[in-house]
Amino acid sequence: MGASAATDAFLEMMAAERGASLNTLQAYGRDLERFGDFLHRKGDAADSCQPDLIRDYLEDLLLEGLSARTQARHLSCLKQYFLFLMGEGLREDNPVAGIDAPKTGKALPKILSIADVDALLVKARAGQGKEAQRLLVLVELLYATGMRVSELVSLKVSQTQRDPRILTVRGKGNKERLVPLSPAAREALEEYLLLRHTFLSTKEAQPGNDPGWLFPSRGASGYLTRHRVGQLLKDLAVSSGVDPAKISPHVLRHAFATHLLDNGADLRSVQKMLGHSDISTTQIYTHVLQERLQRLVQDHHPLSSKLSKPS
Repeated sequence: MGASAATDAFLEMMAAERGASLNTLQAYGRDLERFGDFLHRKGDAADSCQPDLIRDYLEDLLLEGLSARTQARHLSCLKQYFLFLMGEGLREDNPVAGIDAPKTGKALPKILSIADVDALLVKARAGQGKEAQRLLVLVELLYATGMRVSELVSLKVSQTQRDPRILTVRGKGNKERLVPLSPAAREALEEYLLLRHTFLSTKEAQPGNDPGWLFPSRGASGYLTRHRVGQLLKDLAVSSGVDPAKISPHVLRHAFATHLLDNGADLRSVQKMLGHSDISTTQIYTHVLQERLQRLVQDHHPLSSKLSKPS
């Protein structure tokens, strides 16, 4: 099996057996292409390279300025790839097995205040026309559910119709979870569904041709892209007087989690709604709240060193 065929077979396995998302498959494909180019320059191949060459590759990534987090992702991809090659009988060992990933640390998510979210929603609710209604439901759903933007844009109409109070979200690994909808999100969704058909192409609007996407689009995927949602949110931020650098679909996911915890929500419940398999991933939001409390004390407590300057 050639290198290209092995890569294709690996990606097919990741999709079929591991339920890897399209984004993950594309990232792994790019990583393996980069690694293949490196091996070609070194005159080596995946079925024969040794640990020292893997270390050289990681150093090469470092010299190119890639972050520790990106290097760690490359290493994770290679570990799984070489395990696959072993399983296929193309290697007897895993040259990555004894190599540790660079320490990445955990960057705290960006914080979006409730006032910022309110400003976005007020502006979105004031809009007129079908584009404005679609934008409103995008913002309402992101903030009301904490969905990943990839989960949002790939929603099917059927996922909204089991129970009007609950949205069925299909996340990583094709796992489904149920997330409650706020009254405002339900109302925005109901109004949008009345005009969703106007976003269908002439062909799709014919009986039996509707693909069923909640947010249909004329693009290749058939539904609104993540990039387009990000653009719409940036534009909304500008018109709302909110710094657009602070806004993205993922920041609204962070806002959902931090605002829930800030108002007394249970960490396990937030974990389930976010679709985190490990609660340690959700716990990063408690660090956000702790950091915020520390800043409040430093900025406003009368004994804070910032305020109690000697006269």
